[in-house]
Amino acid sequence: MRTAVFSTKPYDREFLSAANADGAHDLAFLEARLDAATAPLAEGFEAVCVFVNDRLDAEVIAILAAGGVRVVALRCAGFNNVDIAAAARLGVVVVRVPAYSPHAVAEFTVAMLLALDRNIPRAWARVRENNYALDGLIGRNLHGRRVGVIGTGKIGAIVARILKLGFGCEVVASDPFENPEVTALGIPYVPRAEVVAGSDVVTLHCPLTPDTRHLIDAAAIESARPGFFLVNTSRGALVDTRALIAGLKSRKIGGVALDVYEQEENLFFEDLSNEIIEDDVFQRLLTFPNVLVTGHQAFLTEEALGNIADTTLANLAEVASGRMPANAVTPTRRAGPAG
Repeated sequence: MRTAVFSTKPYDREFLSAANADGAHDLAFLEARLDAATAPLAEGFEAVCVFVNDRLDAEVIAILAAGGVRVVALRCAGFNNVDIAAAARLGVVVVRVPAYSPHAVAEFTVAMLLALDRNIPRAWARVRENNYALDGLIGRNLHGRRVGVIGTGKIGAIVARILKLGFGCEVVASDPFENPEVTALGIPYVPRAEVVAGSDVVTLHCPLTPDTRHLIDAAAIESARPGFFLVNTSRGALVDTRALIAGLKSRKIGGVALDVYEQEENLFFEDLSNEIIEDDVFQRLLTFPNVLVTGHQAFLTEEALGNIADTTLANLAEVASGRMPANAVTPTRRAGPAG
């Protein structure tokens, strides 16, 4: 199937090309991010392959369909950036990668929490300057602390297991659908508001939906324990960044670790080291010593990239053969896990 691969990075090309070693798919790699301005680049292609910050609203999908595209293949699990109803109306099939390597994101989540809690980035920076003083680097044990996991799909369930069994944390969970793997660990499910209000650490692993947008807002922060930590490796818009900054300034929030940001589409995955960043909110966020930000890399392992490539091409092959893949997204499907 002739496919235009948008938002291509070197690692995308490497792993997709390896998965396509038999040449069954005609892949054209494009560095451009997909939006209304770049959608005409897909004219004449049967499919587009896209990532988390590509924009597929009704306008873009209409342009794609008019140009002959009949398949949108997401290289991720979440599909909040796609107008699924518009795709269905125009006969465009949307497929995704529902699970690639949940361990990759889960392990990165715990790594970020440890790095934040034990001030590892600050300590490393000091040592680079031959400063071996320990003042200001005091952390807290994770053992015995109460951790709230919001969203217990594959990723959230692994995070809950690591923190409970590996670190001896008291873990509570919140999700509209209870995961038997989580309850089997003796982890109770409680309302979301109770998780936020009663936890020393809150970690987010849910999809972005109208119900979860800005679930961490000013009211949630006000209800939380003083000095709580927030970790988000899911979707940026789960957190109201302006409210987050206010919580950091008031010292209500003790620390924040983010691998995602609600306005990341104009920032992440690009080298902007020689550019002037015009996002004042993001720049303010980076000024806090107790904020750790990475550029949406939690998924980035060899295993995950290989699984993403294999599943993406398998999805395309199924559509090309006239079958509807199990990984197809329909207008009635729940948003699913983020990633």
